Amino acid sequence: MDPLSLARAVKDRAQEPFRHLAATARTVADPRLPLLVALNRTLFTPLYRASFLAAAAGSGVLRCMATRPCDLESIAEHLGTGPEERRRLRAWLDIGVRLGELDLREGCYRLRSRTAKALAREGNDAVAAALEELLRFHVPALRDAPRMLQGGGRFGLGDQDGLVVARSSLVVRGLVEAAVRRALPRTAPVRLLEVGCGSGAHVRYAARLNPRLTALAVDLQAEVAARAAKNMAQWGLADRVEIRRGDLRTLDLQPQFDVVTMHNNIYYFPQDERAEVLARARSLLAPGGTLLLTSSCRGSGTLGIEVLNLWFEYARFGGPLPQEDELLDQLRAAGFDDVRASRVLPGQAFRAFTGSNAATGPARALPARSTVTAEGAAS
Repeated sequence: MDPLSLARAVKDRAQEPFRHLAATARTVADPRLPLLVALNRTLFTPLYRASFLAAAAGSGVLRCMATRPCDLESIAEHLGTGPEERRRLRAWLDIGVRLGELDLREGCYRLRSRTAKALAREGNDAVAAALEELLRFHVPALRDAPRMLQGGGRFGLGDQDGLVVARSSLVVRGLVEAAVRRALPRTAPVRLLEVGCGSGAHVRYAARLNPRLTALAVDLQAEVAARAAKNMAQWGLADRVEIRRGDLRTLDLQPQFDVVTMHNNIYYFPQDERAEVLARARSLLAPGGTLLLTSSCRGSGTLGIEVLNLWFEYARFGGPLPQEDELLDQLRAAGFDDVRASRVLPGQAFRAFTGSNAATGPARALPARSTVTAEGAAS
């Protein structure tokens, strides 16, 4: 190397650290970087954690690790994945480790965070399903609303996983059960029709309260009805509870039921058809029978309820969640007597609506204004 080239090389090497420092300074000075760092801490990482936990809970991976650490082969066997998918499964599990939800020791994965351990408990399955529902249904409603407005798109029933919704709806199980305890006769024979039975858990509770109860439970989605039928067999109730796939509006049944229940599903029917739907429910009640309808209502200020309402605003079926006075008017228009709404728990958006089929005459004209007010909390 000639002296001139050697001098240039020495000069370049001496200046290299300063060039790196200058590049670093320019990067740090970029006004977008602090925003990106803040978003990563406050939005990106929590979203990654929620997404991983929802998938791990919904797939049963958390439950698999609830009692003991699991190696890669055990988790793959639980998921039913072949040997060729082990590399991708490991990549996903390692993200869980990086997020702090899992730990990896001696080749075995185990639960690490308190949240992962809590969601792995069987009694918290409804909460795990609610997390999955939030990510799979609520987030798309928020994310896609402007695009759907521009393109005229709508959510369909196929965009909603009925099995996940059946599980997540049990987060209000205690509230539904309180309403059932109030409305259901305990000793006399009762013939129950449940519309939108989900997992069948509410029918099971009613059957426990009244050992003389028999029921027909229907659900609009075939896979949900099939799961409910399987549950009834496991619970030893198949001889008392019949499960069918069916739509209340087309059920071919006689007015033979003492109680009709509709839990968390009135918003699956269009708003302007609800009085007619409720009249159809009344037509299946024997004289003196009772309708029990439970639902979260709009106007509570609860963000989760408002986002759920948003999803149904953008659906091509059903309609917005009911408002209390509106639903009371629809019940009266359907011909129900002694219409009432009650707060099952003070401060909550959840309401229990009841009406009786004292007569079998035609539905009445819609009243100008409801005079029925909400009662206090149930004892």
